Amino acid sequence: MKIMEVCGTHTMAIARFGIRSILPEGLALISGPGCPVCVTPSSVIRQALDLSQRVENTIVTFGDMMRVPTGNQTLEMRKAEGADIRIVYSVLDMIEMAKKDPDRNFVFISVGFETTTPGTALAVLEAEKQELENVFFLLANRRVIPALHALAAAPDIQIRGFLCPGHVSVIIGYGAYHDISERYSIPCVVAGFEPVDILMAIDDIVARIAQGAAGVGNAYGRVVTESGNSRALEIMDRIFEPVDAPWRGIGVIPQSGLTFRREYEHFDALRKFGIRHMAIREPAVKQPAVKQPANHDLSDDEPAGCRCGDVLKGVILPTECALFGNRCTPSTPVGPCMVSTEGSCAAYYKYGA
Repeated sequence: MKIMEVCGTHTMAIARFGIRSILPEGLALISGPGCPVCVTPSSVIRQALDLSQRVENTIVTFGDMMRVPTGNQTLEMRKAEGADIRIVYSVLDMIEMAKKDPDRNFVFISVGFETTTPGTALAVLEAEKQELENVFFLLANRRVIPALHALAAAPDIQIRGFLCPGHVSVIIGYGAYHDISERYSIPCVVAGFEPVDILMAIDDIVARIAQGAAGVGNAYGRVVTESGNSRALEIMDRIFEPVDAPWRGIGVIPQSGLTFRREYEHFDALRKFGIRHMAIREPAVKQPAVKQPANHDLSDDEPAGCRCGDVLKGVILPTECALFGNRCTPSTPVGPCMVSTEGSCAAYYKYGA
């Protein structure tokens, strides 16, 4: 019985508290693509590296992105070579930087799921309000629900239940999982991040499977509601629209990414600087599924031997990758799953799995 957690913070908590070690035989927790840094395609890193070569540009990013390798280069290496690349804790920090230095262009690498996307949307509105013409965004935000559809439909994974992400569910609400549960007859239960939260959710999922029922549960009721945060959803919908988007190691998932709506396209860094765009505008599809990229620019160039994509899909455990703990360690990561603090490989390595 495979239950997939689709949140990087869950992956780290499950490893940290040794939850897998106390599960009965026949019940397996597998990690999904819940780490935003890990699923960000290498093409985004290449685009950021290209933008950093322009002397008038300042690249702004969260810390985890600095060490994600693509080819033989990282943002950290480019910064050491003299590029202006700055780490922030909040995208709104970039707004203050741009106000103080109007002669420079500031480009924020926006990654994350629905948890962090509202912050990017707010930054766009703030830049518009203050009439800042030197603020741009390299969008790599992803939507969780289309990814769950693709995973539930994948014949090589055979998931029996989803341990749904707590932080994302605060925004989208647990009602967002009803369609997945009904369409694939898979229980979906939202969990918090303490051991008891996770165990309660697992218990709920197992009980539903045993009863031959699916449905949606909420084991994080002190934070998550059925409808989510309507204000955050409204702001995201105002600024962005869904598009087909590539996920590292997985492929293009229909309607799983975001791009700027027409009236906000002037904030798009790729359009501003004439770099090939990733977003694929297509009508919504009823049954999202993974499909291969239409051109090489959207694909991933995984290092030889790296099985990060299979780890993200839950096909293998991190320890089943030949590079794990050998060539690939937190100090010398080969793939992004070992870089991010929410990566499955990093969690397995840190806690001795």
